[in-house]
Amino acid sequence: MNSSIRKFIFDDLQQIDGYIDPPDALVFLSLLQAQTGHGFTGGLAEIGVFYGRSYFLLKKIGGDTDRVLAIDLFDMDQNIEGEPGQYQRFIDNGVRLGLGVDEDLVIKGDSTRLRPQEITDKVGRIRFFSIDGGHMLHHVASDSALATETLADHGIIAFDDTFNPAWPEVTVGVADFLRERKDTFSAFCMTKYKTYVCRREFHDLYYRAITDAPDLMAFDHVETEFLGSRTVRLHNPMGKRMVYELMVHTGMRGLSERVYR
Repeated sequence: MNSSIRKFIFDDLQQIDGYIDPPDALVFLSLLQAQTGHGFTGGLAEIGVFYGRSYFLLKKIGGDTDRVLAIDLFDMDQNIEGEPGQYQRFIDNGVRLGLGVDEDLVIKGDSTRLRPQEITDKVGRIRFFSIDGGHMLHHVASDSALATETLADHGIIAFDDTFNPAWPEVTVGVADFLRERKDTFSAFCMTKYKTYVCRREFHDLYYRAITDAPDLMAFDHVETEFLGSRTVRLHNPMGKRMVYELMVHTGMRGLSERVYR
């Protein structure tokens, strides 16, 4: 199964405009499979879908059993004459990938105005919540509160752009989230831009899920402390990154998966 999902990550998924790169795609895969292995159930949700790259990754890994909720304003591309808008491109991408969007599980609107029940009514409690919506402090505060109120006990929140210098308020928002909930939530993994958090009682389980994941052995694992929690930082070695980018840009995308074995 992993070989087909890895092909999807390194080949098919790269046809979709978006920002999730192979390290985080493989983290998504490793964590979702760890949850399945422990019998953890629940819906999957994403705030900030863009054109669907990480959404379709969740769909691919979740298969026919998991319900995936997409939340976005879907207001991009509206003024480009003759071009499909963001929502239509999202739908078309699903058709192209053979992962059709269930439009009953799409919420078009401002996530900061959503009530938790609007999410749980559609997909139940959430086991994996990806947050990549508005990047100002009030957006992060609102989206993280929404995720907290809809999360299953064993749920994971993935915050995007945590350490992206272009969006400093995201970093502040994630740090505020962890400080304000230091007794209940902790970080267990960080990548170049994303931070993964869970409830404290599941910290060690998910920490080991990262450190022991076969699909993540190609990355350097650096143990660090982040706001009082032991966290594994996954570092993508420069040499691997350069070889991967070279293969992608020279038409060898289908073989680029070998770089991260």
